[in-house]
Amino acid sequence: MSGIPEIRPEQSVELLKELHILTRDGKLNQDSRRKLKQVYYLYQFIEPLLGEVMAERGDLALVDHGAGKSYLGFILYDLFLKARDSGHVYGIESRAELVEKSSELARRLGFERMSFLNLSVEESIQSPQLPQRIDIVTALHACDTATDDAIKFALDRQAQFIVLAPCCQAEVAAVLRQHKNASLALTSLAEIWRHPIHTREFGSQITNVLRCLLLEAHGYQITVTELVGWEHSMKNELIIARFAGTPRGNARERLEQILRELNLDDLKDRFLY
Repeated sequence: MSGIPEIRPEQSVELLKELHILTRDGKLNQDSRRKLKQVYYLYQFIEPLLGEVMAERGDLALVDHGAGKSYLGFILYDLFLKARDSGHVYGIESRAELVEKSSELARRLGFERMSFLNLSVEESIQSPQLPQRIDIVTALHACDTATDDAIKFALDRQAQFIVLAPCCQAEVAAVLRQHKNASLALTSLAEIWRHPIHTREFGSQITNVLRCLLLEAHGYQITVTELVGWEHSMKNELIIARFAGTPRGNARERLEQILRELNLDDLKDRFLY
């Protein structure tokens, strides 16, 4: 092993090099130490969920939606599933070149229970390449509406846990801008998003509020916290949803009311289903 004290004994040095957490000569610099700290910080939120599912049924199926380079999937497999005989990670990504690269890396590392699928969200919901039972769905820094696509997939499969770290959320901000004049005439609250920078930030916050209400309307209990320091981004919100089976009584009503009062009715199809 590397002998570097920050690296856990079970970790793959080759993987850490591929993820640019270790330099090519197997060392940690200041930037890679920061990345490693972020990895462990994220893992501490997800590890208990993996353990709970595994303890309940001795197996698990995790789908990383909008996986990109499958950074998260590889880390979870390396730290949790590699030493076990069961459990499978599926990376869903619409860019074929990234799917091919991730598949090749998994083969090289011997990570046999990892699959990477070149699918859209609509295709993933219907795809026979995925098991019907999905225990955990993750979507970390899946940009704009990709997070909503992951939520749609997770709700369709009634995943036990959903872990979201949204990135940029442009769609709500665009609708706020489109109807700004009408909103200003309707309510003084529109002053909150009158200026472009406020539109962007308020749109981001409202997007995640709407997502939480949608999940609660479908029977999930929500925890919202900070993913501190991740990518040095202000977009460091982490949403963890646990399926409880009982919808929050007024969640859908509140969701409809927010869409109506903020002049966001154009987004009903995305947040009301």
